[in-house]
Amino acid sequence: MPTLALAGALLLSTLVTAQSSNLERLSVDQLDVVPPAARVDGAVGSLGVRETGCRPRPDEPLRRRIVDVAAQEWGFFGFSVVDQTRLDDQPLRRGRRRGPRLSPSEYVRVADSIAGYWTVTPEGEWIIENQNDRWDGSESSARWRYPWSAAFVSWLMCESGLDESDQFRRAVAHHTYIDQAIRARDGGTPAAFTAHDIGDAPVLPGDLLCSGRRPAYRSLAERRRQMGEGARTHCDVVVALDDARGRILTIGGNVRGTVSLKLMPAVRDPD
Repeated sequence: MPTLALAGALLLSTLVTAQSSNLERLSVDQLDVVPPAARVDGAVGSLGVRETGCRPRPDEPLRRRIVDVAAQEWGFFGFSVVDQTRLDDQPLRRGRRRGPRLSPSEYVRVADSIAGYWTVTPEGEWIIENQNDRWDGSESSARWRYPWSAAFVSWLMCESGLDESDQFRRAVAHHTYIDQAIRARDGGTPAAFTAHDIGDAPVLPGDLLCSGRRPAYRSLAERRRQMGEGARTHCDVVVALDDARGRILTIGGNVRGTVSLKLMPAVRDPD
């Protein structure tokens, strides 16, 4: 069973790089994924929901599927990398952590994919309609008003076969499925993910690493006192462990406005 780890906030400096090219998604014969753009109809300014459901995949290894689908989306968005392994002793200046985002033309290219992520969430149709109202058809206006990182994770889990809400509660906010994982840990309804504090369980590919931003939760105990309340949180999918360099590699959505690979520092407990 994958785990969900709630990480305390760290003061990190980041190095952001972006490749100049992207990869088209694999054929369904190579990786059977319904492209997120296939879930919507129309173009920028007139997008509509076509499909909201998820397909069960009981015979496929869940962790492997999550990693494969996440990696494909990273390639489609252009291989952006955010290096968070460089600890900085100096205070962060305003705007210092901002790296390059997608160009206006790239925002247009991926707009229907991001809309497809939204379709698997309960509020997705309303959010897409609201975004249509904000678009005026120009390339520079194609950015999304609402953060879509939780929609990205929800779509990943949908495409990985978690088709029932008691397995994974797809949502527009990460705290919804963080709370579900905490309840599963505390003896509630079993779910696809169970929550752990950092250091309580090994981190493996297919896990979710989550952090609180406002409030800045340092432990599950702090979140338990606010279960069900709104919170600014973020989750990324663990895709690989780099033991030699002491790094955890994760992929997340809406990281610098795109799907990015993060390089995160890892600490191995002494045996």
